[in-house]
Amino acid sequence: MKSKILMGLAAIAMVAVLSSCGKKPQVEIDATNAAIEAAKVAEANVYLPAEFAAVQDSLNAVMAAIEAKEGKLFKGMAAEKEKLAAVTTLANEVAGKVAAKKDEIKKEAETLLNDIKNVVTENGKLVLKLPRGKEGAAVIEQIKADLSNVDAAVAEAQGAYDKGAFMDALNKIKAAKEKADGLNAEIKEALTKARIRF
Repeated sequence: MKSKILMGLAAIAMVAVLSSCGKKPQVEIDATNAAIEAAKVAEANVYLPAEFAAVQDSLNAVMAAIEAKEGKLFKGMAAEKEKLAAVTTLANEVAGKVAAKKDEIKKEAETLLNDIKNVVTENGKLVLKLPRGKEGAAVIEQIKADLSNVDAAVAEAQGAYDKGAFMDALNKIKAAKEKADGLNAEIKEALTKARIRF
């Protein structure tokens, strides 16, 4: 009788030990989430969006594996703990790369801001040389309106740059530069057709 009771207690103890080995690795999950949040604060999601998304996808895959195992009685979480550690390391690496990428984007935005200012200045001078004939006045007014929109976009990009939102500034300035270059080509084509030197 005693041996049956002892065997029963031993079996219960064994189940308890095995099931506790499979507890949800909350400490590791918290550490991984903290590393991802730190990467987000460093703006990895802005400056390294593909790498940041890969980190989040990796975490989602590990969490799915953990949830799948939670319903089982004997669930070892050693592999998931290792994967969480790897995701944490990856998040820290991505966060570490942000400063260099941000500096690269800052320099690119700075260069484009300087370039577009030259194009805007040239466009302002060239538009004054456009022929004013019957239809010319309406075309010139449209070009002036477009130039005004480019000026506003450049001011907006400069504002974003000044606030330190370099990626936002770069995106805005690229769009404005494309428009300014297009207007420049359009004005030069009109002047060439009118045989006006620029």
